Amino acid sequence: MHATPQNSRKSGASAKSVARRDRFRWRTIDIVAAAAIAVVMGVVFWAWGIVWTPLSTVLGILPGVSGILNGPWLIAGVLAALIIRKPGAALFTELLAATVSALIGAQWGILTLVSGLVQGLAAELIFAIFAYSQWKLWTAVLAALGSSVALAANDLIVWYPGTGPLFQTVYLVSSLISGAVIAGVGSWGIVSGLSRAGALRSFRR
Repeated sequence: MHATPQNSRKSGASAKSVARRDRFRWRTIDIVAAAAIAVVMGVVFWAWGIVWTPLSTVLGILPGVSGILNGPWLIAGVLAALIIRKPGAALFTELLAATVSALIGAQWGILTLVSGLVQGLAAELIFAIFAYSQWKLWTAVLAALGSSVALAANDLIVWYPGTGPLFQTVYLVSSLISGAVIAGVGSWGIVSGLSRAGALRSFRR
């Protein structure tokens, strides 16, 4: 009995559907990797918070320029997404990293989780727009820019209410620059280095 062209097309579509589900399904190694990145970055967030305080005070002389310090807060989500390449990686890792940071004493307390949530969601949205199929430098930068916008908006509402247009504009622009360079290009550089070293063989490249 021979398969008809119609049956062949159905079989091909079914195979593609299964392959797509398998590609998006989280494995144990994906969960472990995301959790490990989150814990490490949570400690980095906490440490950066200590350094951030005096640096932001100095930069505070110029309105809004302290946004240039925001890039490191955005690394976790972009980095994890580029490594794991599964839906939810950016949100899960950024939020978990923020939680770790809050638990070990981040000065912003529970509001750290709010920051992690909005930043992770924004990065996740960018990768989702491209159907989790584009893992290039430009995608990493776009995700970092999206996360930067979310960070700046949240900060301006929660921490800098009532500031004028100049402060808000400078803060947004400086956050975008910092996010693009540190979280976008920086995360891409880390992943490229790990890939060349053969450390990402267990992940779909």
